[in-house]
Amino acid sequence: MNETTARPVGPTAAAPPRPATTVIDAGVGNLGNLRRALAHLGAEVRVADDAAAVAASRCLVLPGVGAFSPPRERLRGALEEAIRAALADGAYLLGICVGFQLLFESSTEFGETDGLGLLPGRVTRLPDSVPLPHIGWNRLLFAHGDGARAAPPLLAALPAESWVYFVHSFAPDGVPEELVLARSLHGRAFPAVVGRGRVMGTQFHPEKSGRLGLRLLDGFLRLASQEEA
Repeated sequence: MNETTARPVGPTAAAPPRPATTVIDAGVGNLGNLRRALAHLGAEVRVADDAAAVAASRCLVLPGVGAFSPPRERLRGALEEAIRAALADGAYLLGICVGFQLLFESSTEFGETDGLGLLPGRVTRLPDSVPLPHIGWNRLLFAHGDGARAAPPLLAALPAESWVYFVHSFAPDGVPEELVLARSLHGRAFPAVVGRGRVMGTQFHPEKSGRLGLRLLDGFLRLASQEEA
């Protein structure tokens, strides 16, 4: 947790050029902090809520805070179609917190609501045996920590002892093991980082997670940069 007070990292001379990055405005997101974090890493960032801009982007970030349903309804229709069109054309997508939850098939928050279905799994409430919402720093338990799997590029710059910042009461469940890059524990083990191809996401807030969060965002930008190259 000492990383929380460390000086943020920025792009290095060896880093590839950062892609133009579109932060999707679904009406509920920590857009200011996220935009500043991405810009600090050298990305040209725009916040967009129009379908044309989203469809044309090759590097997308979908943030979100609060309940599942409001951003889901905001995306329904033209924005959802634009996200799918961008992915079909080779875009990378990173979901954050509720934006991460929206990537899955459904959520049980305030009744069953369909998600984007880009990742398999269902978002369910964490156990009532622990304080909710789950707010604060918690450790990432990497799927590659036992040495059986290589560190994925998204997490390659994060050390084994990585603590990141969470704010949530729901989390994905039933996600295939091969897609789970890291878990965390709060009442139950839940996927904290998931990735399949060019679609990935974090249940925690990298833009609030100090130096380690910036390292993860930097890893995402590097992936998208290589795709463009």
